[in-house]
Formats: sequence, structure tokens, C-alpha cells
Amino acid sequence: MLNKCYSNFTIECGTDEAGRGCLAGPVTAAAIILQSPNIKLTKEQKKQEHLLFQAINDSKQLSEKKRFELRPIIEDLFDFSFTHIYNVEIDEINILNASMKAMQESVLKLKTIPEYIIVDGNRPLNGKLGMKQKEGKIFNTKEIEILSSIPNTSIIKGDAKFLSIAAASILAKTYRDDFMDTIHEEYPMYNWKKNKGYPTKEHRDAIRKYGITKYHRKTFRLLPEQLILEL
Repeated sequence: MLNKCYSNFTIECGTDEAGRGCLAGPVTAAAIILQSPNIKLTKEQKKQEHLLFQAINDSKQLSEKKRFELRPIIEDLFDFSFTHIYNVEIDEINILNASMKAMQESVLKLKTIPEYIIVDGNRPLNGKLGMKQKEGKIFNTKEIEILSSIPNTSIIKGDAKFLSIAAASILAKTYRDDFMDTIHEEYPMYNWKKNKGYPTKEHRDAIRKYGITKYHRKTFRLLPEQLILEL
């Protein structure tokens, strides 16, 4: 079983994102608190929690079926939220900032303000607050103060080490998959239901044939550069 806590704080939040390397669609983040004085579990829920903690792992290590089986259990037991940052905003502020902002927004949506945050990756959560932008949510002064005041630690491969980050990765992945399945119906030729917007050969071949859509990230290298040899 993965570790439940990183800090000694009572209310610790884990957060993670999915879809950072995709050519189309949003980057999606989730935040979750596995222990909170505001949530009291029944005896039956505590049994569910024990079984859930045995099953949770980094979402990349779980099958799609397993991720979607675990999601409603996670949602039933814990305080959680998720956020999509769409491609237009990604193109404006870049994918690194968009990934971090998705996690920041998710933290703000929680019912309880966490005392400590652990985040997957190698960047602190409270960087780049209050960016001036045209697209997406703009944090107000109070929200910036909240995010700035919460101590946090970034953990490389945290989704394979801590339960809260792993649970957040499952939520982020499944909610993003839901979104890609929906827009697949609008543009089935890109087969987003299967590739979820990642740069597969099939996806890039479709871009060559049909061009780009309103969901593609225009600042990304949608097609690899052609090699030209001077003979």
C-alpha cells in the first residue's frame, strides 16, 4: 500500500494532473483530502476505505476499467475536486503554467481548505499566481492569499508513493478521458476515444488529412518536423 501522509498536518491534500503531453483537449487536474475532520465515515465506509487503499495506485499502473471502478468509491468517501484547463488557455499561458493552475484551481474548489499540499512533480504549487491573461479563471486577491499561505511539497513520482496523489491522478485521468470521449463524437476521425489526444501516429495522420480542430493546442508541435537532406 502507498503512504497515506507526507506531513504531520491533519488536513493534507494531494493533487495531480493528466493530459500534459497531449496535442488536443484540456489538461485536467484533481485535488483530494483523504482525512478531514469535516467528514465522518461509517463503519461500512471504513471497510471500503481499507479496500480502496489496497487498490489505489498511480493511474498509469491501472487499467482503464479499474480506474473507472475506483472513481465512484473515491468520490463517495472523500473531499475532492477537479479542473479542466482548456487548449485556448494552454496556448496563452503554456502547458507548464496551465498544469499548475489546474491543480491550484482544484485546491480552491475543495470544501475544506487544506493545511498542507503534496503535488506530483518537481515544481512548488504556489508559483505563478495572479497571472494576467485573457482566457480562463483569474484568481482574486483572497484566492491568491489562500494558495500562497498553504505550505506544499512537490514530490517526483509522487503518484507512485502517496495515496492522495495517486487518487488525484485517477480522478484527473478519468475526468479527462470523459471529456475526450465526448468530443470524439464531434470529431470521430481523430479517434480521441482511443488515443485521448496524445500524439499517436493515428492522431497525427488524421491531422495531416483533416487539419486541426478548435480543440487542438496550436502552440504544440502537432506534426514532427520533416527532415530535409541536402545531397
